Amino acid sequence: MAEGPLVDEFMRHLQASLDEAMDIEDKLERHERILQLEIAIQEAIIFKNRYNELVSHGIDPLVLVSQKDGQEAPPPATKSQALTLGMSNCPKCGATQDSDLDFCPACGMIQK
Repeated sequence: MAEGPLVDEFMRHLQASLDEAMDIEDKLERHERILQLEIAIQEAIIFKNRYNELVSHGIDPLVLVSQKDGQEAPPPATKSQALTLGMSNCPKCGATQDSDLDFCPACGMIQK
């Protein structure tokens, strides 16, 4: 059961925001905002299509997948990369993650 807006509603929101962005007076600001929104719409379409493709093959796209035994983990970000990119490493699995996330997308460990 959905607890919030669906992808289609988000895409409609982006489209409405794109229409509003046409009214931005500053040419550079208008161009940048339109580009941001068009990229977001494209990513939403890609996500929706990929999600539907996985579901059609009987795969739950939202299940976290564990790393297979013997499979090498990706190298963690260096401290300079973490500072520059706003990334950190999971204390449980060492995977690189955004510092604004309160969980690890690789292993699911909840950060406090």
